[in-house]
Amino acid sequence: MQDFIIGAYFISLTILFLFGSSGFVMIYYYMKHKDKKNEVAGTLQEYPIVTVQLPVYNEYYVVERLIKAACQIDYPKDRLEIQVLDDSTDETVDVVDAIVARYREEGYDIKHIRRNSRVGYKAGALKEGLVNARGEFIAIFDADFIPNQNFLKATLPYFFLDKNIGLVQTRWEHLNSEYSFLTRVQAMALDGHFVIEQNVRNKAGFFINFNGTGGIWRKDCIFDAGNWEADTLTEDLDLSYRAQLRGWRFKFLNDVTSPAELPSEINALKSQQFRWTKGAIETARKILPKVWKSTLPLEKKIHATFHLSNNIVFPFILIAGILNVPLIFIKHQGGYEMYFSIMAVFVFAFIGSFLFYLYSQKDVYHDWQRRMLLFPLFMAGSMGFAVNNTKAVLEGLFKKKSEFVRTPKYSVIEKEDNWLDKKYALMKFNYTVVIELVLALYCLFGVAASIYYLELAAVPFQLLFSMGFGLVAWLSIRHAWMARKLAAARRSTTTHSRRSHAPPVEEVQEAVMIE
Repeated sequence: MQDFIIGAYFISLTILFLFGSSGFVMIYYYMKHKDKKNEVAGTLQEYPIVTVQLPVYNEYYVVERLIKAACQIDYPKDRLEIQVLDDSTDETVDVVDAIVARYREEGYDIKHIRRNSRVGYKAGALKEGLVNARGEFIAIFDADFIPNQNFLKATLPYFFLDKNIGLVQTRWEHLNSEYSFLTRVQAMALDGHFVIEQNVRNKAGFFINFNGTGGIWRKDCIFDAGNWEADTLTEDLDLSYRAQLRGWRFKFLNDVTSPAELPSEINALKSQQFRWTKGAIETARKILPKVWKSTLPLEKKIHATFHLSNNIVFPFILIAGILNVPLIFIKHQGGYEMYFSIMAVFVFAFIGSFLFYLYSQKDVYHDWQRRMLLFPLFMAGSMGFAVNNTKAVLEGLFKKKSEFVRTPKYSVIEKEDNWLDKKYALMKFNYTVVIELVLALYCLFGVAASIYYLELAAVPFQLLFSMGFGLVAWLSIRHAWMARKLAAARRSTTTHSRRSHAPPVEEVQEAVMIE
């Protein structure tokens, strides 16, 4: 049994080391290309017709903000078409109707497009909109985004530099990164993806991906690549690879941003991470055979493989976290000194991850030192999400189909804003929370055992696992409980207000927040 545990642990660490070391690879390319500037695209000499697609589904709190920002994009009205692709089943439909009617009266070519069903989810809505889209270019913004006024004038010129450019993707900016430690940690993760991964891959000539929003496509590229397909939960990643395998080039603009709202509560974040993780695995299963059958250089094939399959690490993070505890007792008994000496090398993967996020913060923020203080919490959170994301990986590998679960948006930007009083607030948590709680206690026992047997080198990792699982589980329960308690208080207030002078809901909400 001891040999089995050590073998499984060694395999897990090897896989984690391989993917973790990609941080060193990205830093290498970052240093190599950091002084490489984007071509100067200049200004538009002509104004092609552009269609801006706004896919929405039950976005009551943010849809007006989204449409208003889209209409305020600095571009000639007669060359701009706006499609609100609305699959909503609630009051969002009426809100959109009223807003669209108002802007149409002001001379905007804006359409409220409804479907009979939600077939294909977001991919289906985008595909439906393309049927009658006027534009030669298609810009896409999700409901949590507020496109900048200069978006089209900053991105369109790149299409005229090279007729083979099929997509221009901008960097996501965060409207509410300072709202809470949860949003700050998310911002760090996304900054790493955009500032290092997207930026460096693009400069080095590797494949990048459309991020689902904040980008603009050449319509011919979408059609040539086979149009939107709904057989994965990450239709954006899927189409990106199909297009680039067809020879289209993508452009990433690190200095052009698209502001967006980050999820402000953890159960919404978990559903988002689950969808992204499962969809990426589904896309890897679908696309990797095409990558390896293509005529791409070996270096690009290897890099694409790491790009598409990097979420496979989550089951091995979970295995490593579980096996850490029995390894304390095995090491204390002795007899495996050589194996433990070899495994000590794997700690260098953490250095790669640290440098990866360090440079992403330095490139964007003046106060990067303060932001990097969150790195231990970020690492703990990544470990804590291992249960949620392992489930996503397994479902993706074994072809279990699930619906496209939207991430609720609450228009929470400032610290005084609150998501609790919003009707989309999630009042349930997944059963995986129970597993997370058990693992938090299990890893805490590992911390105690490490201290008892003076295996102090194991303490930091055990502590990170315990903190990660515990924090994710606690927030999942607390956020769902708070939302449910406020909903119950609202129902009670409504009932009693018909009979007496009940306290206002705001007081009940404040009491819940204090707790």
